[in-house]
Amino acid sequence: MKCDICPHYCELGSGEIGFCKARGEDGPIAYGKLAAIALDPIEKKPLYHFHPGSMILSVGSFGCNLRCPWCQNSHISMAGEGDVETHDVEPEALVALAEYHAKDGNIGVAFTYNEPLINFEYVLDTSERLQERGLKSILVTNGYANPEYFNRLLPYVDAMNIDLKGINEDFYEIIKGDPATVQKNIRAAAERCHVEVTCLLINGVNDAKKDIEMLTDFVASVSKDIPLHISRFIPHHYFKDRAPTRIETMKMFQEIAEKKLTHVHLGNV
Repeated sequence: MKCDICPHYCELGSGEIGFCKARGEDGPIAYGKLAAIALDPIEKKPLYHFHPGSMILSVGSFGCNLRCPWCQNSHISMAGEGDVETHDVEPEALVALAEYHAKDGNIGVAFTYNEPLINFEYVLDTSERLQERGLKSILVTNGYANPEYFNRLLPYVDAMNIDLKGINEDFYEIIKGDPATVQKNIRAAAERCHVEVTCLLINGVNDAKKDIEMLTDFVASVSKDIPLHISRFIPHHYFKDRAPTRIETMKMFQEIAEKKLTHVHLGNV
């Protein structure tokens, strides 16, 4: 069968696993398998302009459909089934846990830590139940999914932080994706739910001034009111020998972005 969740279109035979490590011939193998769960401040997602001051039950599984050599969560995002300890949590059980933590200021569930879109069925089933119970569904995502699936989620998702990792195709070739798919999904999400965008700035990779200007222009073309988070790269995964992002480069990005965007935030400074 051909998996059509994302533009990789993996062709899978018996026993084969897709590029993302979370889908097989019969669909999702990560359904209900959680490798990480925590109660976080919503600002940590980062979502600064969606119910600030609240908490969110944050969960992740394993696998990802991109290959960022600097990934901060590589221990689960680059893992497959059996590579990391997981716990079986069905949608109804996760919703019940979210309700239990309402006493702690929790407003719902954030699908985060690894790429949630590759576990589409689980996210959809849980989000439908969250909506029925008056709770919020949040995605922290790379936005790299085919529109058919991405758009099916939108009626049940309240907020997203979408990681726009760069603006040109050469950059996305490094991580095995394409920017056009992500940009299209950012536009679609902004019409249906609250959206904030994150860009991790890496020395010598995506910090050219022209690329920063192009990325800012794109976000502004969707809406000048979309908050943009500029995150600082910290050496990790295959990029352990690289220096952290220069503070002056981040501030230059901020100055450029603030000319066209209402909310620009620096992270890890």
